Amino acid sequence: MRVVFMGTPAFAVPCLERLAADGHDIPAVFCQPDRPQGRRMQLAPPPVKQAALAHGLPVMQPEKLRRNPEMLALLRSLAPELIVVVAYGQILPQALLDIPKHGCINVHASLLPKYRGAAPIQWAILNGETETGVTTMQMDAGIDTGDILLQAKTPIPEDMNAGELHDVLSALGAQVLSDTINLLGQGKLVPQKQDNTQATHAPMLSKELSPLDFAKPAQELHNRVRGLNPWPGASMEFHERLLKVHKTRVAEQGGSPLCVPCGDGKFLELLTVQAEGKKAMAAEEYIRGIRRK
Repeated sequence: MRVVFMGTPAFAVPCLERLAADGHDIPAVFCQPDRPQGRRMQLAPPPVKQAALAHGLPVMQPEKLRRNPEMLALLRSLAPELIVVVAYGQILPQALLDIPKHGCINVHASLLPKYRGAAPIQWAILNGETETGVTTMQMDAGIDTGDILLQAKTPIPEDMNAGELHDVLSALGAQVLSDTINLLGQGKLVPQKQDNTQATHAPMLSKELSPLDFAKPAQELHNRVRGLNPWPGASMEFHERLLKVHKTRVAEQGGSPLCVPCGDGKFLELLTVQAEGKKAMAAEEYIRGIRRK
């Protein structure tokens, strides 16, 4: 099938790789423009661009697709049968959605209608979910509101963080996308309307979520540490220092400097922490370092 791909971050790369491996004709790959990164703020290509160039695929990086007649004309000239969108980072205008014969299919990292929005992986963990998954959907003008095509589920282990779940869902998404397109080609897809009454939202994360409030239950704080790892990260004040908290567990009893009492009478045990300007380390090692000073 002739497929235009639209995606930007690392999450989208396995889907692009799978499209290429499945033998689809990919006339162009769209992604966000190169952005400054690192301490030196040097321009860096997004992961999807790097993957596309490695496959010798043409790359387009428009700042905007809305109100961009030149790009719409280019897309029409490419004559795609299908457009696949995976974490592209732009809202697509209806005129673009109408171009391909089979419309536009999105790969979303949740079991829709739950967790519509920009950060479904993180919010599933923040809210203590024990299961999530990937959905392919037929895109419409709304935000993650289109008809569901296929879904696949995966458990969320108690200690899995958002970065680890990201990698699991990225690989799962590639498989679900491949299965979706195979069924589409066979005329066997049966779209299902979303139940809007069951919809929940997953807004963008911010650094304002980072501080840990120990008046809250220990499990909620443990989920926050997991859900904010790797970005923006959870943090706390410890001996008048700001400490990033990378890994924890819930403890029934305290009795050590590693265990912080929480609002429900349980404790949050610190396992991996990071002081400002330092590397992450085992919390025990950090405590020993403080005591030596």
